[in-house]
Parts: sequence; structure tokens; C-alpha cells
Amino acid sequence: MKIVADENIPLLMECFGALGEVIALPGRDMTTKDLQDVDALLVRSVTKVTESLIRNSTIKFVGTCTAGFDHVNHAYLANRGIAFTNAPGCNATSVVEYVLSALDILAEKDNFDLHHRTVGVVGKGQVGGRLYDILEQLGVKVYANDPLCEQNSAIRFLELDELIERCDVICLHTPLTTEGAYPTHHLIGKKQLDAMNPSTILISAGRGPVVDNEALKQALKKGQDLTVVLDVWEYEPDVDPELIQLVDIATPHIAGYSLDGKIRGTEMIYRFLCEYFELSDDLDVAAIIPAPALKQLEFSDSVSARDACSIAIRAVYDIRRDDSNMRKLIHRPEVERKQMFDSLRKNYAERREFNTLSISYTGSNKLLKRELCALGFDAALLNCSLIDQK
Repeated sequence: MKIVADENIPLLMECFGALGEVIALPGRDMTTKDLQDVDALLVRSVTKVTESLIRNSTIKFVGTCTAGFDHVNHAYLANRGIAFTNAPGCNATSVVEYVLSALDILAEKDNFDLHHRTVGVVGKGQVGGRLYDILEQLGVKVYANDPLCEQNSAIRFLELDELIERCDVICLHTPLTTEGAYPTHHLIGKKQLDAMNPSTILISAGRGPVVDNEALKQALKKGQDLTVVLDVWEYEPDVDPELIQLVDIATPHIAGYSLDGKIRGTEMIYRFLCEYFELSDDLDVAAIIPAPALKQLEFSDSVSARDACSIAIRAVYDIRRDDSNMRKLIHRPEVERKQMFDSLRKNYAERREFNTLSISYTGSNKLLKRELCALGFDAALLNCSLIDQK
């Protein structure tokens, strides 16, 4: 078997090396010539899998090690009889933790308590659904908007206009669609921005064109009172340096870039490929995942729940590092800026998920225990099962 794969897929050789010849290439630079006499193509979101790329290839299987797949012409693949799969939900936890890290930093900066805010989650798929559930467990008032999601009484659904009116934190987690009854391209444009309440926090960590970047830039230039967190941008990797300066937190499309999430995506595609080609599936991924640099934190009884959560979040992931790196692009020439954007993603520092960190606490603060457990930290030492959840 011959496999062409994005060189930045984690554990690429460890997972696929025993299955055949693996050719690792830069994902953004793959060409038709690279895909001759190839059985399988493994990509990430930077590779546009189009008809022109694979028209003359012998590819039988395409897998993207990402949850999203708007970079793949899957309709063409289906017409050609080429098997296709993505990795749904592989990085959902990572994106949720990105949002929680952003809110933690903003809460300290602007001196607010998230429990006193109302959050609107737009898009209740893998990411939005998990974020909604965690916020509910934390006792935060949360609403959802998703016209494609089955409505039920357990979820507080609102139309988008009403959600914008009632919420002071808005988190965008929709796929990018341009057709159908509910297209998401420029879902947030001038009209929606104008309708947002003063001091609204807008977090976009799904797909860049869901927000009209030009409309957002003009709103911020005019002094509209918005706090903005952008991880995704229109026209990546050609990001707008002026918009980077205007937003409060800017990052280079890395919300889903936890090591755990990326490896989860690799593993899912490995399993799908083995099943499709009827190959032996005997890989033990857990045995090759590196141990986290920080394994345990211990809190005394004197720490507050808010401080404990903030310390724990930042011990695993502090979003300010990524914001600082992103701002280095602002004054670079356009060509260099594009290269740096890709480099920040390609050479992204290892980041783990909250559940890799065990919290040791023997005090009596039930709120502290409950909130740390809700955030997803390793509960083994917290005896969360014994906590009164009321």
C-alpha cells in the first residue's frame, strides 16, 4: 500500500508506517503529481481536496484527521467511488478548553464572574454541545442556536436574533456552509454586530468566514464596545493584520490543536483505513502517547473555587501565549505573514487537555470540587462521585 500524508499529522509513522509506504508532504503544497499510484490520501484542513487535485489519481481512500471537512469535495469523491471519512469530535474537547481559557483570562482582565453572564452557543454539534453541557454544570445560564439540531425541552434554544439580544457572551461553533436553508457564511455580519449589546464577548473558534471579518473590523474601528476572541480568519493564511490589532485575543487557528485531540484524529482515521482495506487493527495508541509535562496539582483548603479553576486552567493551557505569538505577524510583509501563520500552526507547542492533570484536594469546599470536575480535570483524587451535585 502507498499512502501520501500531511507531514504534520501527529504519530504519522508510528500509526501508518507498518501498513505500507508512507510519503509525508507539506499539506498546503500537495499536487496531482504527488498522488500518482497512491492508494490512500491523509490530510488536514490546509489541503484542499478538489477534483483537480485527485482527478487522475488511483486513490481509493481519503481521510482527513480533522472534525471539519469543508476543505474536501466529498461529493466528487462519492461519484468516483472513493471512500472518505473525517474524524468527528476528535478535537471538540480541545476547542471547548480554548474557549474556557479565553473566558478565564477575560474574566480576570475585565473583572467579571462568568456565573453572572449569559452565554449563547451558536452551533450545537460536537463542540457546541460539549460547551453547553459544561457551562450548565458550572451553573452558567446558557442558550443555544442551531436550526439543524433536534429541539427538545432540556435545551434552551433561541433564534439567532433573540440569542444576540439576550446573551452577553456569544460563542460560534458552526461548520461553514454556503448553500441550503441555513448557510453559515457571514452568519455574523454588520446587522448582527450592530444588534449586540455593549460589552458583548464574541468568540469565533469554528470557521473563519462565519464572521464577516471586514464588517467586524469596521465595527471595532468605529469603537463598538465588543470584546472579541478570534481563532479563525477569513482568507487564511492571509490574515488581516489590522484586525489582529483590534481584537482582544488573536490566535492562529489552533483552538483544536491539543496533542490529545490531534492524536485522537490520527487514531480515528487509522481505524477507518484499516477497516476499509481489511487490514489488521492492532495499534495501541495509548502506549505511544507521551506523558504530560505536568501531571498533578495540589490545592489547600484556603483557595477559592474561582482561583483554583483559574490556576488549573492556566497550568494546562494559557491562551495568552498564543495571542502573543500571533501579534508578531502584525508588522510583517504579506508573504512573510502567511508563512509565519502556517509556521505557528506547524510548530505549535505541545498542549495537553484538562483531563491529563490530576487535582489533589482534601478540603471541604464542594463548589471547588464540583467546578474542577465539570471542567474536566482528572477527578480521581477529588472524589467527585461523592459530591452533592445540588
